[in-house]
Amino acid sequence: MTERKRSRSGKKPPAKKMAARSTPGLAEYRRKRDFRRTSEPRGGRRRAARKLAYVIQKHAASHLHFDLRLELDGVMKSWAVPKGPSLDPAVKRLAMQVEDHPIEYNVFEGTIPKGEYGGGTVMVWDRGTYEYGGDEDEDDPVDGLRRGYARGDFKFALHGKRLKGSWVLIRTRRGDPRRAQWLLIKHRDEAAEPGSDVVEEFQTSVATGRTMDQIAEGRKSRRRTG
Repeated sequence: MTERKRSRSGKKPPAKKMAARSTPGLAEYRRKRDFRRTSEPRGGRRRAARKLAYVIQKHAASHLHFDLRLELDGVMKSWAVPKGPSLDPAVKRLAMQVEDHPIEYNVFEGTIPKGEYGGGTVMVWDRGTYEYGGDEDEDDPVDGLRRGYARGDFKFALHGKRLKGSWVLIRTRRGDPRRAQWLLIKHRDEAAEPGSDVVEEFQTSVATGRTMDQIAEGRKSRRRTG
């Protein structure tokens, strides 16, 4: 009955607020965090952007690693890359899939409190946009991304400040869908740099210019850097 959809005042509840509370895909992310203690964003419903977002965050948790996040269907699909990305096409980096993160997480830089999930310092190491990197004749590039992600052959092109060009994530073992194992590989193109070590070359945040130690100490932002 329509009467059940109305409040005691006779008015329907605001549709936008209801939508924000029901953001899909973030239940696991929220379950793991106490937002009374951590300053990480809870996440909400966002309007679709013209370009898909990309970010890599350097994360000094129990073990130092890099978190690769690619926007798809309203969330950031996320992988923990223990050794970080490589611009050398001959190097295959293990990438462990983790829970989806909110798009608002892309700007998070700071320290997650000790005892909280992922406790430690987080740096915005690279960011930008990305696009479908598969068949050039694909009619719907976003649908191409969805299909590639589903079958474990996820091709994409990065337009970051530090990482660019064509890449692929190849799923090697399914297991728990939230902890599936993938390989992150750089394709051979103009952005490839055989023998390079990009994670060693860049030690500061692209957002604030700070080092991991400066972020951990809570120092103010420095001049932006690439």
